[in-house]
Amino acid sequence: MAVSFDLFGTLVDVDRPADPAEAVAEALRDRDVAVPEDWTAAYREVHIDAPAGAEVPLPAHVSAALQSRGVDAPGNAPRRAVVSAFDPEVRTREGAVAAVEAASEQGPVALCSNCAVPELVGRTLVRSDLGRGDFDTIVTSVACGWRKPDRHIFETVARQLDCDVEALVHVGDDPETDGGITDAGGRFVDIAETPLASLPAELGWSG
Repeated sequence: MAVSFDLFGTLVDVDRPADPAEAVAEALRDRDVAVPEDWTAAYREVHIDAPAGAEVPLPAHVSAALQSRGVDAPGNAPRRAVVSAFDPEVRTREGAVAAVEAASEQGPVALCSNCAVPELVGRTLVRSDLGRGDFDTIVTSVACGWRKPDRHIFETVARQLDCDVEALVHVGDDPETDGGITDAGGRFVDIAETPLASLPAELGWSG
């Protein structure tokens, strides 16, 4: 059996910007980018025609939103602005470290996160009580190109853990996204029903 964990809302809590569009706009202004007057509307529009289930990296979306209003941002300003705007305070959830440790005693363990912001998962782990070394692989939607609940992201996790996706147990907090593992043939464990501390008993782990 292999196990993957969702990150945000499952292993950690983070403070997200109350107004993401304005947070990005402020970060763009700090980098001397002329933010359009109707930026909020531009931010909310779809600018990149992506397949269903695909992830659009937020910097690409921001660049396209600016271009839709005739603004050409210099260099990698959109990426740097997005990274800055989503710079989180992190709190490790109770039982998270012990749950990951217990899972690792049974088999390979992955982190599987929906995240359109580059570097955010890495920076979150650095600020948490967990680290990259606690996982055999880390799969993010921004890196693999697919978002949960699409089966492709779970298949990527299984492939990197060298197991069948049907043997994958995914632990998360959102039945709408994390629950997509069941469509791929695996098992979903909802922490609202099975708290992290109860995982060993729920999954029959020993030791």
